[in-house]
Amino acid sequence: MTRTSPDSCPGVLRLHQAADGPLARVRVPGGRLEAQQLQALAEAAHELGDGNIELTSRANVQLRRVRDATELTARLETAGLLPSHTHERVRNIVASPLAGRVGSRADVHQLVPALDAGLLAAPRLADLPGRVLFTLDDGRGDVSGLGGDIGVHAVDADEFAVLLAGLDTGIRVSATDAVDVMLAAAHGFLDLSSGQWRLHEIENGVERLTDLLGLAARADLLKIAAIQDIPIGWLTQDNGLVSLGAGVRLGSLPARTAEFIAAVERPVFLTPWRSLVLADLEEWPAEQVVRVLAPMGLIFDANSPWLLVSACAGQPGCAKSLTDVRADVGAAVDSGRIQPDSATFNSDAPHSELVLPQPDPTSSDTPSAPVFEAGEVTVGERQHWSGCARRCGRPRGAVTDVVATPDGYRVD
Repeated sequence: MTRTSPDSCPGVLRLHQAADGPLARVRVPGGRLEAQQLQALAEAAHELGDGNIELTSRANVQLRRVRDATELTARLETAGLLPSHTHERVRNIVASPLAGRVGSRADVHQLVPALDAGLLAAPRLADLPGRVLFTLDDGRGDVSGLGGDIGVHAVDADEFAVLLAGLDTGIRVSATDAVDVMLAAAHGFLDLSSGQWRLHEIENGVERLTDLLGLAARADLLKIAAIQDIPIGWLTQDNGLVSLGAGVRLGSLPARTAEFIAAVERPVFLTPWRSLVLADLEEWPAEQVVRVLAPMGLIFDANSPWLLVSACAGQPGCAKSLTDVRADVGAAVDSGRIQPDSATFNSDAPHSELVLPQPDPTSSDTPSAPVFEAGEVTVGERQHWSGCARRCGRPRGAVTDVVATPDGYRVD
């Protein structure tokens, strides 16, 4: 597959002209934000944007309705969130949020700075498409199933499976070599690409890139599945401290709430499920954080119906959307029409039960499918609401699609 247009992923230096105004996407390698960085984002969202920080499915952040792009650039540079003007859009690195703290085989967060530095140090890698995704999984399988282009998955503390296009290649490398192999794979992607945005779009891309790496497969293949395993609530770390997993309604974090989180002065890890983890707390401060932030809308209850839903931008943010999807989702949750099934949140369930074929986002609406008014939609499992048939932002794995049509919503 050869693209006919260049990758148009937004960044900070190249904004996306959304229907509601300019949108900036800020890369956050590994999802880690220091307190002062979160504070800088909160101030920028309040003073330069629409007052919210949007969390993305790659553990990055977005600011909408940006009024002064030059000022935003300066602020992010000062905060250390824009270390390069040439490579800013290629720093798409997702890591297991709880790695090194709660029940992981390896602390993959230790690899993030080296991988990021390696990307920034290679001028050629600035040519990577902004869609290319690097994944670092600590062995629990939470991010390997995201379908990254280039990834490693911990088999034990010092051995990693090499993943390409979300598939195990059978290649195993040490922790010491993991970053070098991922960077070599990034160069190999450019060698093979003729305009493609993702590795799976290159004909025989996995096999050809494996050959370029020159590393032999020597292990049975891991089964990689897309799972929904949002870390929510009180999470006791291996060292006795506490992490707090917090859901964010539809991934939109108000700037004022972000300021309160930053005031705790602990590292924050964004997750690919549009939630966050506040790490390294003593027990008493952790209790106070929950008392303050839960009334502000952060979700610490793993059975909250808000954790079942995701949505595209909808109106007024997207000109292609047929309705205000997020308002309709909120009404469905508030009215009790979305009820969580406890099995959805059972992280001990076999991951294979959560694997479903992904729909074709370009497929046309089915004329015979029943259509419902927004107030009639009732779904009891994980679901994604879309303002049109493109289904933007749809998460991987088992998801019921609630898709807007000119006549109402269709439930697939």
